[in-house]
Amino acid sequence: MALGLLIIRLVIGVTMAAHGTQKVFGWFGGYGPKGTGGFFESIGIKPGVLMAVLAGLAEIVGGLLFAAGLWTSVGAALIVLTMLVAMIKVHGKNGFWVTSNGIEYNLILLAIALGVALIGAGDYSIDALL
Repeated sequence: MALGLLIIRLVIGVTMAAHGTQKVFGWFGGYGPKGTGGFFESIGIKPGVLMAVLAGLAEIVGGLLFAAGLWTSVGAALIVLTMLVAMIKVHGKNGFWVTSNGIEYNLILLAIALGVALIGAGDYSIDALL
């Protein structure tokens, strides 16, 4: 069980952190704060650049905490929060399936983060060491 939780935490956490770097730094094909901020403004999230940076930082910090198993509940909460906003503001109007830009992927990430927060990070985590 501990190894399974470690794999889940690493894959989801690092993916979330990388996704955040797209918003904050423009890495991995991202649009950076200005590009993401412009998109945020277009969907009513204002001020766009500030909110893009805050969303990106939540994904980076949440993802890294989750991956490390440090304050796992806090990391999971940041992931859940960003996925809820994405589902409500971006994907919800498109239905369920990711092929239609729906909520499927966001819901899976949310469920994994919430599930791990509820059962704990496992033996291979900094939380377990503390």
